[in-house]
Amino acid sequence: MAHSQFDLLRQRRFLPYFVVQSLGAFNDNVYRQAIIGLLAYMAVGSAQMGLYANLAPAIFILPYFLFSASAGQIAERLEKQKLIVITTTIEIVVMSLAAVGFLLQSMPILLLALFGTGMQSTLFGPVKYSILPSVLKPEELTGGNGLVEMGTSLSILIGMIFGGLIFQLAGAHGPQVAAVSVILMAIAGNLVARRIPKVDAGDPTLKVDWNLLRESWRIWQLTRRQLAVRNAVLGVSWFWFVGTVLTAQLPVYAQANLGGTQNLYIFALALFSVGVGVGSMSCEKLSGRTVEIGLVPLGAFGVSAFLLDLYFARPGQALAHGLSLMQFIEAPGSWRIMLDLTGIGLFTGFFVVPLFALIQSRTPRNELARVISGMNIQNALFIVAAALIGLALQRYLGWNIPQVFLALAIANTLVAIWIFSIVPEFFMRFLSWAMVRTLYRLKLHGIEKQVPDEGAALLVCNHVSYMDALILSACIPRPARFVMYYRIFNIPVMRWIFRTAKAIPIAGARENPEIMQRAFDAVDAALAEGELVCIFPEGALTKDGNIAPFKSGVEKILERAGARGQSVPVVPMALKNMWGSMWSRRDGGMHRMRIPRRLRAHVEVMAGAPVDGGSATAELLEAQVRALRGDAA
Repeated sequence: MAHSQFDLLRQRRFLPYFVVQSLGAFNDNVYRQAIIGLLAYMAVGSAQMGLYANLAPAIFILPYFLFSASAGQIAERLEKQKLIVITTTIEIVVMSLAAVGFLLQSMPILLLALFGTGMQSTLFGPVKYSILPSVLKPEELTGGNGLVEMGTSLSILIGMIFGGLIFQLAGAHGPQVAAVSVILMAIAGNLVARRIPKVDAGDPTLKVDWNLLRESWRIWQLTRRQLAVRNAVLGVSWFWFVGTVLTAQLPVYAQANLGGTQNLYIFALALFSVGVGVGSMSCEKLSGRTVEIGLVPLGAFGVSAFLLDLYFARPGQALAHGLSLMQFIEAPGSWRIMLDLTGIGLFTGFFVVPLFALIQSRTPRNELARVISGMNIQNALFIVAAALIGLALQRYLGWNIPQVFLALAIANTLVAIWIFSIVPEFFMRFLSWAMVRTLYRLKLHGIEKQVPDEGAALLVCNHVSYMDALILSACIPRPARFVMYYRIFNIPVMRWIFRTAKAIPIAGARENPEIMQRAFDAVDAALAEGELVCIFPEGALTKDGNIAPFKSGVEKILERAGARGQSVPVVPMALKNMWGSMWSRRDGGMHRMRIPRRLRAHVEVMAGAPVDGGSATAELLEAQVRALRGDAA
């Protein structure tokens, strides 16, 4: 049965939440653009316009430093639907104040309300992302995050367009239209929020610490407990750095380097936003409905490539100025620039969506809201740094905007290499994802239903080729520890991948009893920690395409777990159509790679109903795997 992330938009567990967060992003940007429109309507001088341009971002982001620590604790302690209703109610109050500012044409009131919108966004941020693992299955996390990023990106764009048009279209009635618009959107968000189903608090017993500095340090430390999560958080903050530098330059870039006007700036932003939306939504398809962090290196280096090409596409000033949108599109070289802007957005989606999904899947539920808050503090620091660095490069070093893009491309590449060298899991997953998706077309049966979403489980599967572990890891929504013959584990190049994935090498009792004992100890420890462990009970690759008798090692694993008082479910799995692969032993035992018979071969991965660990035997599990595989070797 085919699955689509868009199915979530028909389900109450996701749709009201999606609408609320999209309306919030839309309304924030309507409000900010309407303030700019009001300033133009009031015909203020360039000095006051410049003052607002510098004050507004600082005022909006200040609450992230002041309130993120408290927001994370509150989001952890309260039932999540209730908190979303509270934050959207705050939005109504803030936008009512903003409406007064529009009607009185008072900048102090509007800036006070802008601070309020920043505070409301700070409170909403932790629950926005921490709610997803509670309402989505593990295999839906990537698709759900893709929809959220797509919705946010397009809502920001449409909000900017709508807010910018209010005073152009409404004329003298602009203040009234702006006031009514922001209030109506806030009320709509609150009404929809009441349709979100109840979602339990992450930690209802948490005692809130109101000490700003102490708790900010604590929640930031939470983001650093796991190496992969720490660097995923760093990756998200870097995404905000790159996005801030890029989008901050677009208004002047559109005029000075593209030769256009305000409409061309909106068009350039639209290309980037649409790219982000398409990239975000593509992640589910590319990842096979798993949290596939292998897309992160692809996204990072793709962004660098398109930023680099954007520099070479137009390294200097525009040859003509005052171009309309159509005149720009028809001008020589414009399609290259349009492709670059869209490509940057596309690969940004590939980069950030898996990072959010990884943070959500690897962080304990009772800490997730605080980890998101810690990430928001770090994001705010990176945004401020991006604004200051972008300003310094142009004002003090005299760089033009294409040169800033070139520096950003180089910096992005260096940061990506640094992150992936610290946590090789990212690059390992990229290599395994690229290999599996290049060589095979996978069709999955029963994995989402039968593999448990959390807790320990033992997966048993037939063993056909050297690629079996990589194929299964690409199909299973959760990270799994694979037990494999130590000679396969030590294959050059693949060894690095297997070691990084924390695979467990094993040998026969006669061959190397020490390696075998270490393997059993590692498997028992992993199950005790609630991890997934996958074993190939045949003990070796099939030599004739048939399933060999299962060895008793699986029973020893279950007995050790039972002796500790842990009953581990066993999920039988089967690989179909892998016999004949260039990685199998068909056509003799030369143990060498051969030219593949089928490019993009169709391979099926089957999963059966879990068997209780207390009653599972090697013979029973072998029979179930044989039944799942059938005649398709």
